[in-house]
Amino acid sequence: MTRIDLEPIDVILLDIEGTTTPIDFVYKTLFPYVRSHLVEFLHQGVDADDLAQIEAEYKQETDDTKPPWNLPPTDYLLWLMDQDRKSPGLKSIQGKIWEQGYRQGVLQGVLFEDVFPAIQSWSHRGVRIFIYSSGSVLAQKLLFSKSSAGDLSPWISGYFDTKVGSKREADSYKAIAQQISIAPERCLFISDIVSECEAANRAGFQVRQAVRPGNNPQKSSFATISSFRDIKLGFS
Repeated sequence: MTRIDLEPIDVILLDIEGTTTPIDFVYKTLFPYVRSHLVEFLHQGVDADDLAQIEAEYKQETDDTKPPWNLPPTDYLLWLMDQDRKSPGLKSIQGKIWEQGYRQGVLQGVLFEDVFPAIQSWSHRGVRIFIYSSGSVLAQKLLFSKSSAGDLSPWISGYFDTKVGSKREADSYKAIAQQISIAPERCLFISDIVSECEAANRAGFQVRQAVRPGNNPQKSSFATISSFRDIKLGFS
């Protein structure tokens, strides 16, 4: 096992899909669950704020292949999913549909087996753990509180979604560092996506690229890890 030394850090910021959680769980369990329950959920009534967000995004959408606007916006939301868009309006709806599944015990968050022991160990050593995902904060909290390893929420200090900015923009990581009152160089960001690693690196974060089973191969100049066990923390 290769252990990768880091400069001293106080915060670890984690991506989810392909980093803590298998990509297959997202695409073969979570997304199909939304598709099969979307019509029922929308007919129960959409939150006014969600609807306003979705309609505003629709009006700003320039892709000519988007479907006509209808209420409820079923066709548009399905189109967004087909395009694998990171639309905040869609992510909010997805999170609320998943919430029903988690509460009913139909869904359970899936984590790679090394994730919980590592998060627990890092926390015990005084390192704060944060999550940053394109999925809504609600969806993130559900996955980690109702996971295959139990409730990890006591070890997680906070969650960020795209309300803080795109994961491919350096300013998003600068904003996160500012919000949690930490110097960027004291933060480690772990993600499977090279463009996200590049953005965090430009913001001054230390970076490791996660190479997990099922991840799409990507060329990268960043140090890679196949398990959180590969991380060797440095302390000043």
